[in-house]
Amino acid sequence: MADVVQYRLERMVNELDDLERRGLFTRREIAEIVKQRRKFEYRLKRPSPLKQDYLAYIEYETQLDSLRRLRKKSVARELTNKGIDYKKKTKKSVSDYAGVVRIVDIYRLAVMRYKGDIDLWFRYLEFCRERRHGKMKKVLAQAIRFHPKVPGLWIYAAAWEFDHNLNVAAARALMQSGLRVCPTSEELWIEYLRMELTYLNKLKARKVALGEDEGTLIRDKKVADDKQWRDENDDLFMPLNDEREKNGSDSESKETPGKVDMFREQGFSMLRTIYAGAVEAVPSSLVLRKRFFEVLDAVDLAHSEDMRNQILSEMRRDFSTEPEYWNWLARLEFDPETTEGMSEELMLSQTEKAIQVYEEALKVLPSATMFNIYSKFLMGVILLRKGEKVISGLSGQHATYVSYLLGLYEKAETIGCITEDLAYQHISFYLQVGRLDEARKLADKLCCEKFSDSIQLWLLKASLEVRHITRDFLSPTKYDLLSIFGLVKDVLTKASVSKAESLWLMALKLFSTQKEYFNKLVDLSIVSLAKNGDSDNGFSLSSAIVNFVFQKEGIQNAREMYKRFLALPHPGLAIYRNCIELETNLASVSNKDGLLNARKLYESALTTYSQNVSLWQNYYLLETKMGTSETASAVYWRARKILKDTAALITPDF
Repeated sequence: MADVVQYRLERMVNELDDLERRGLFTRREIAEIVKQRRKFEYRLKRPSPLKQDYLAYIEYETQLDSLRRLRKKSVARELTNKGIDYKKKTKKSVSDYAGVVRIVDIYRLAVMRYKGDIDLWFRYLEFCRERRHGKMKKVLAQAIRFHPKVPGLWIYAAAWEFDHNLNVAAARALMQSGLRVCPTSEELWIEYLRMELTYLNKLKARKVALGEDEGTLIRDKKVADDKQWRDENDDLFMPLNDEREKNGSDSESKETPGKVDMFREQGFSMLRTIYAGAVEAVPSSLVLRKRFFEVLDAVDLAHSEDMRNQILSEMRRDFSTEPEYWNWLARLEFDPETTEGMSEELMLSQTEKAIQVYEEALKVLPSATMFNIYSKFLMGVILLRKGEKVISGLSGQHATYVSYLLGLYEKAETIGCITEDLAYQHISFYLQVGRLDEARKLADKLCCEKFSDSIQLWLLKASLEVRHITRDFLSPTKYDLLSIFGLVKDVLTKASVSKAESLWLMALKLFSTQKEYFNKLVDLSIVSLAKNGDSDNGFSLSSAIVNFVFQKEGIQNAREMYKRFLALPHPGLAIYRNCIELETNLASVSNKDGLLNARKLYESALTTYSQNVSLWQNYYLLETKMGTSETASAVYWRARKILKDTAALITPDF
């Protein structure tokens, strides 16, 4: 092994001498380069070299070659300033290409060792492409030979032939070979079509540049949409000069029959042929049909309307039982997420068309999934009109969409397609439109009948009751408090703390002035946390209760409260952090017990979370700011002794 490494290093002598002779590296730097290369070469000669060994060597050589180029430019600049022509004085030598050759060689060794690593092959190809290396074609052939079933390699090879070599015939042959090997690859079919259309568009652009043709195969979507809307609403427009309009149309009609755009015809023929082959190879793919439709929509071809109708009719024939098809078809008419630049009249017209598609879908496919998709569309339309999450004060057409959505939820419940998610949406929507009483009635009905086991709906019902009490009564009666507490208690007992976060906060706020009920809530929280433990990150129930007690009753009661929580089996890191912050803030305003309690909390937390770096850092910062140099040093040396990840000790916080 040592002989092989030494032999490879000796082959670098000419390159290193050239680097020193041209003043790009000093002798000391060259010695360091030799040292690093020897280390990497020994790694590669191990019985089982790792992929990371090859990548590290490549990274080092890449950075070294970049440094060489920068220094070469610097030397050239200095010689130019002295009036010396650098190009005449120094021609290209061995050091100019040795680095790239070495990197290519390392890549070759890597891919031979890890033939199945596609990512490594693509790295190799990208490097050859960026450096315009002559082995690109050979590497592509090797990659395809080892991985003929990877469509991305065929696409990459065809793109390189098409863009770099400008060899359309070779690119087409590669795409067709790829389709023979991978006939079910949707990406290959689409990229083949795009390549052919791009080539036709380039030919047409050349004709336009020569003055022999005009236009392009790329369709302007905005102009097409406006033209379609004007055609559909032709009765709204009156021409200013009927005679001129007529004469213009006559002249166009005279020119059109004799004028056939060869490129548009050829593009249509190409799309129809490739589409037929793709559908035959992958008949069950809805995504493939959608992508063909998107390509057709983006280009201006002859008979494109006929082709569009053919694709839509075949999709309806093959995918009418799939909700995703109907959702796509409706959003093809109007998508609330893409309305930029559309006029109000066009938006209303397109929305009505989309609603008609969804209504037809419900007749063909009355399922819970279809109702859910339709409801999301209507919600998107309503929010688009209002521009807010709270929907109120809608009128006219906007109010019609609200009634559509409410009717949709009721229809789903009537025909038995209501699900827990739809029921939750229905109740929440009543709340959004400001109809709290109807939301309460619906929640009570659904929770007591069909969804009696749904924790999600019971949480929503309890939240609505709390909202009703706090909205309608400034000082709730004892009966109201008792009934709402009973409901909240039942729900909180069933649900986990993480799911019932909003209800816990609502209940704590409602009963914060009711000592008896607040204490019962605390007892309930202790039982829940003792069973499931508190959170280390995110919402912490114990922290929320401690903060409520601190704001209402002061620090002494808050300390008693957090001691109760810290005595539980799994208190969680969040409660420690919250209490430490509380005591630290008090210590900063000269509270005599604050610093002492903060230290106790840190020590208690570190017994459980001894490997938490941020906890040690915060403890060290506390001692730096409020303690002495001795206590800060003691914390630092303890952290250094206990932490397994000692790299964290060199951060600025330490």
